[in-house]
Amino acid sequence: MLSTTGVTPRDVARELARRYSTMTHDELDLLESILVPMRYQKGEILLREGDVCQNFYWIFKGLLRQFYFKNGKELTEHMAIENHMVMCIESIFKEEPTRLQIMALEPTIVYLLPRARLEQVAMKSVNIQILYRKMLEESLIQSQIHADMLRFESAPDRYAKLVKLQPQLLTRAPLVYVANYLQMTPETLSRVRTAALLEGKKS
Repeated sequence: MLSTTGVTPRDVARELARRYSTMTHDELDLLESILVPMRYQKGEILLREGDVCQNFYWIFKGLLRQFYFKNGKELTEHMAIENHMVMCIESIFKEEPTRLQIMALEPTIVYLLPRARLEQVAMKSVNIQILYRKMLEESLIQSQIHADMLRFESAPDRYAKLVKLQPQLLTRAPLVYVANYLQMTPETLSRVRTAALLEGKKS
């Protein structure tokens, strides 16, 4: 337990149940029993390329960035803040080394849900099975939204969608990572932001 947070694994179990699936007292006991609190410093790597992802990462406090290397350059796959789940879905299910990395962009507290333990308790509870399924659905939907945004939308539209869906990233994540996530240069992001601000003033 990370006592300095004032929050217990039970509180986190309740929040997960509230977000994904209602649960009985006994089901909350099962979910609470598998939660593993971890604390990371800004810049610390949670998962490295070549590791096998074995956990789902529920962010209690902080900001995580998921990225990979291509042709010697870092590409940002995903960023998430409090009350969101991060996972390397291919690695966790194939049990193979991942090409992704996960880094803390702020001092961050996460609660790990080890996949093996989650599947064990899901065998005992329909509601935990529902939680498990909804977590995966949410991750897949987020990945599809990001992929479609990059495929089909212009730079201004990509920025507008980020403002709508994840506005806190614009004030908390370094803009170089935001630009990278939107697949534009920092200079393009700056121009798009300026244009959006001017348009907002006109309206």
